[in-house]
Amino acid sequence: MPDLIQLAQALVNGVGVGLVYGLVGIGFCVIYNASGIVNFAQGVFVMLGGMLAHTLLTRAGLPMPVAAVLATVIVAAIGVAIQLLVVSPMWQRGTSMFAIILATLAVQIMIERITILSLGDQPRTYDNFTPGGPLRLGPITIDYQLFWVLGGGALMVAALWLFFTRTRIGRALRACSQNAEAAALLGIPVGRMLLLSFALSAALGSAAGILITPTQYTAYSIDGPFGVNGFIAAIIGGFGSAPGALAGGILLGAAQAVAVVLFGAGYRNVAALVIMLLVLLLFPSGVFNATRSKA
Repeated sequence: MPDLIQLAQALVNGVGVGLVYGLVGIGFCVIYNASGIVNFAQGVFVMLGGMLAHTLLTRAGLPMPVAAVLATVIVAAIGVAIQLLVVSPMWQRGTSMFAIILATLAVQIMIERITILSLGDQPRTYDNFTPGGPLRLGPITIDYQLFWVLGGGALMVAALWLFFTRTRIGRALRACSQNAEAAALLGIPVGRMLLLSFALSAALGSAAGILITPTQYTAYSIDGPFGVNGFIAAIIGGFGSAPGALAGGILLGAAQAVAVVLFGAGYRNVAALVIMLLVLLLFPSGVFNATRSKA
């Protein structure tokens, strides 16, 4: 049996990964809130953020802040291209939601192949944003990069809350999610709102990839795991709730870390799927939505 120190260390590490799951989950929520579409290419944005930032750092010699901003802009543009070239034509023809979801899965595979051909298949990483460390709290060590992930996640959730509740564009996006036809009759450009939602979602995914890469690595193959776990985080939080998705990601990351310590690395994905099934069975509207409804 693992000791308490090992378990506590695993929880700290799990929270760091869970924060990224939450950010990916928020990306799902942004598009879902605008259109009701579930974009299963969301994990691609995480992969592209880290890969492009590394490429701009090593090949172009750009400083980290510039590389991060430029990578995020490029990934946001890719999100817009996906919407314009794939989602929008299907949406305008009234294609079923199932077909649109399959199309986003096809986009994920296509971008994976393009990434291998253009950037290679080798894992890559870069230095922590803050040199030195880790921070030691007795026997527990905390990587400084975890604080960047935590701060970035909190900042993005706060910014999205302000955007959706305090701005006209944000309220227009929410109106589109509730009833796109009624929103169009009120003069809201639904197509532009959907375009904006893909750009925001891609930027969030890119930021998550840039933040997490120093703690582990990035490669063409990470989009699948991060996409699936981000989707589960959104389900736990109640699909459509950005704070709920972030909390769901933290819960999922911590649960996976405990499962790895107790049972072995092979049970990481088992734990995630078990949690998803339990939430769907017991809390169909999400754990945190169910909690609020009982209050």
